[in-house]
Amino acid sequence: MAEPIPGSPRSCPPALVRYEAEGPVARLILDSPSNRNALSTALVEQLHDGLTRASAQHGVRVVVLGHTGGTFCAGADLSEAAGRDPADLAVERAQDMTRLLRRLLELPLPVIAAIDGHVRAGGLGLVGACDIAVAGGSSTFALSEARIGVAPSIISLTLLPKMTARAAGRYFLTGERFGVAAAAEMGLITVAADDVPAAVTELTSAIALGSPQGLAESKALTTAAILADFDRHAEKLTQQSAALFVSDEAREGMLAFLEKRRPNWVS
Repeated sequence: MAEPIPGSPRSCPPALVRYEAEGPVARLILDSPSNRNALSTALVEQLHDGLTRASAQHGVRVVVLGHTGGTFCAGADLSEAAGRDPADLAVERAQDMTRLLRRLLELPLPVIAAIDGHVRAGGLGLVGACDIAVAGGSSTFALSEARIGVAPSIISLTLLPKMTARAAGRYFLTGERFGVAAAAEMGLITVAADDVPAAVTELTSAIALGSPQGLAESKALTTAAILADFDRHAEKLTQQSAALFVSDEAREGMLAFLEKRRPNWVS
């Protein structure tokens, strides 16, 4: 049965992540289609709550990270800048993103991204942090940070270990959209599926045969090197991300994005 993830009692934000559990499978469903499941402070907090709940629930062996609407995740919620000190918000958002990606990597349960829509910017960081990623044929991906004056700083910690160097060198710089076939070829996704739910069910059924200890230790083998590199560079990249977001170019880029116009560096 689907249940909302309760928010902080202090702020009581709306439910942006739904929790479903059936047998060995816990599902965290990003449910904020009005802003394309952007990574707002509240949504990130509720994701943490859902991961905690799944880890504590007896019998759960695997987490599926899905979504409602046509977008899996659009990246940072740029609308949160209104009414906040930009420097404080940038630091807070960078730290939150770093903590979330590390949480996915270190979670003892395997995490499967179930994507049947579009993924942009920080959303790709979530995909990179998942152990397995399944995407439908109409899914599209783009790293658009350079186009608004910033860079995929923090999410590079989960993307560079998964993408080929040539693909990263292209898509980090161009911001081009690419489809599911290219995403599979570069290693960003595991399975390009005609039927995402069926492909996910096949994977969760296989994972459910594993023991809690066997799954946790096997996952740890696959994430150890990523986590070691993550911890070496996370602080520097978190600071870089925060600094970029309050730069003059980023202010212009984000304003242009919100106003649906070209930034001033594009003639």
